[in-house]
Amino acid sequence: MNAFTTAVAVGSEEPLSPGYDAATKGDAEFNKLFRHGFTTIDDLQMHYVIGGDGPQVMVLLHGWPQSWYEYRPIMPSLLPGRTVIAIDLPGLGDSTGNPPSMTKTVLATYVHKLLKHLGHHENVQVVAHDHGLNVAYSLAAQYRGQVAGLFLMDAALVGKNLKFATLESMFWHFSFFLQNPLAEELVTGRVETFLTYFFQSVKTAGENVSDDELAEFVRVYSRPQVLHAGFGLYRTLTQDEADNTKLQDTPLTIPVHLITQAGLADIFLPTVQDAAPHATSAVVPGAGHFLVHEAPDRVLAEINAFYPTSTP
Repeated sequence: MNAFTTAVAVGSEEPLSPGYDAATKGDAEFNKLFRHGFTTIDDLQMHYVIGGDGPQVMVLLHGWPQSWYEYRPIMPSLLPGRTVIAIDLPGLGDSTGNPPSMTKTVLATYVHKLLKHLGHHENVQVVAHDHGLNVAYSLAAQYRGQVAGLFLMDAALVGKNLKFATLESMFWHFSFFLQNPLAEELVTGRVETFLTYFFQSVKTAGENVSDDELAEFVRVYSRPQVLHAGFGLYRTLTQDEADNTKLQDTPLTIPVHLITQAGLADIFLPTVQDAAPHATSAVVPGAGHFLVHEAPDRVLAEINAFYPTSTP
C-alpha cells in the first residue's frame, strides 16, 4: 500500500460520502495504521476509523464543529495494546443520512449498535469531547454492560442540576444555533468564514487549528444536512436535560474522569458527578476548549493514566 491509497476496513460497505478520504488519502502514517469503515445502522450509514488489534477497545467520540478527525494527532500513540475506533456521530462527519433525532440518547443508540456490529459488546473504553460527552454518558447509562469507563473532555452534562438555559446564557453560539432556520441560512455557503471565526474565538494564546484541520472540518460541515445536524446537537439539549434527569436516578458506577481547560472544572465536574458521584477531574493549564489540538501530550498522558494498558 502506498502513501496515496486510503485503506478501507474489511467488511466495510461502499461509502456514500465520496470525499471521506480527502484528509487521509495522502497520509502515509494513517494508511499504515488505520482504515475507514462504513456500516448501515437503521437506514443511516455510519463512518468510523479503526486501527490496531489490541485487546482493549477504545472508542473516540467527537464534538462540534469537528469530526473523528479531531483525534487524528493522538490516534497512533493510543494504539499499543488497543483497538482504537474513532466514530463520526450520526448525521455528522462522513456518516450519511438523517437520524430521527439529534438527542444524545438516540445518537448513543446508533453508537451502541455499531459497536455491537463490530463485535464489541462489553468493556469498551470511551473517550469523548464536547457534545461527545453527552453521547458518551447516554451510551454508558443506557447500555451499562457495554462501557468500562468514561474519559471526558471540557463539557458539562445537562440534567438534574445543570439546565440548558444556564448554558445558553454562558456561550453566545448556543443562542445563535437555536435560530432555526436562520442559523443555517446565514452560515450555508460561508462555512469556512464561520468556522475560522469560531475556532479563533474559543482558542487560547496557542496556535489555532491548522489549515489542514480547518479544511477537513469545513469539508464535512459543507456536506448536505451536516450543518443542520450539527446545530441540532444544541437544539435538542432541552430534551437531553429531561432524558439525563431520568437516567441520573441510577448513578454510574464505572470510573469517570473529566479534564477541562482552566477555570471550568468547578462548573463542569459537579454536573458530571450528578451522573457519576465518584467522578474525578483535572485541569489542563494553558489550553482552551480544543484540548486534543492544543495539549495533545497532556491529553495522551491523562488517557493512559486513566486507561492503563499492559503494553510498556
